[in-house]
Order: sequence, then structure tokens, then C-alpha cells
Amino acid sequence: MAKQKVEDKVAQLAEPLTQEFGLELVDVEFVKEGGSWYLRVFIDKEIGVELEDCEKVSKALDKKLDEIDPIAQAYHLEISSPGLDRPLKKEQDFLRFIGSQINVTTYTSCHGKKKFTGELLGLEDGIVQLLEKDGQKKEIPREQIAKARLVVEF
Repeated sequence: MAKQKVEDKVAQLAEPLTQEFGLELVDVEFVKEGGSWYLRVFIDKEIGVELEDCEKVSKALDKKLDEIDPIAQAYHLEISSPGLDRPLKKEQDFLRFIGSQINVTTYTSCHGKKKFTGELLGLEDGIVQLLEKDGQKKEIPREQIAKARLVVEF
């Protein structure tokens, strides 16, 4: 099964499980590193993810994956928090983190460049609105965004 199809299938299985435990499914990755395959499921919740949250999701998802068996090759299942620099992927992510500093990388040049950093002002009609540090407001179509992540600030 192709990598993207594996990720989509696992996301479909994991979404109801995470919701059942009061968690948010942030992302699913299926990657090969050093000769081994890793299935990584990133979860979050408002007050932060605890080890027990990861354990519950791991046990429940592992059972579902064993039943359905959507992955042909051997792999390691990892459940974790997305970290402080969590990705923004869904529409609700862009709405939830309004006012936060984010990094954005686009697939193609937008406003003469492909990398942006600034305050997330919002998302309207598929357009991400960003206020860069120099005071310039940028509007970036969401479908042109390759990656968007929160900036870790200390």
C-alpha cells in the first residue's frame, strides 16, 4: 500500500479513537528510517498530552491495526505529542492558534518568496492571513502551503 494511503487509512482508524479519549489527532506519518518503517501518530489536547494518553491510544490503535492489517511490511508504532512546534494542517488549527507566531513554507513562490514568519491573524475563505515582523500583512492561499508550524518562543 502506498505511503499516503497508509497514512490516510491509519488516520481514519485513529480519529474516532482519539476523540473517544478526549484527544485530537494532529498528524500521521509513515516513514522509513535506517531500514525500518515507523508509523507515527501525533495526538494533542488543550492541557497537553501525558504518557497515559499515549498508552491508551497505542493499545487501542494497535488492536485496530491488528484486526484490519492495512500495512504489509513490519513497522514500529509510535504515539506522541506533536511538540511545541506542532504542525498546522487542518482549518481548525489555523483558527485555534490565531495570535500565535508561525512559520509557513509554500510549494511555489508567493509574494516573491516561499518562507514566511509572523503572527497568524486568521483564516478566511481558504486564505491564511499573516502579519510579518516588518509589519507587512500577507495573504497565503491554504492550498499553496506545504508546511505551517508554530514557532517555539522562549
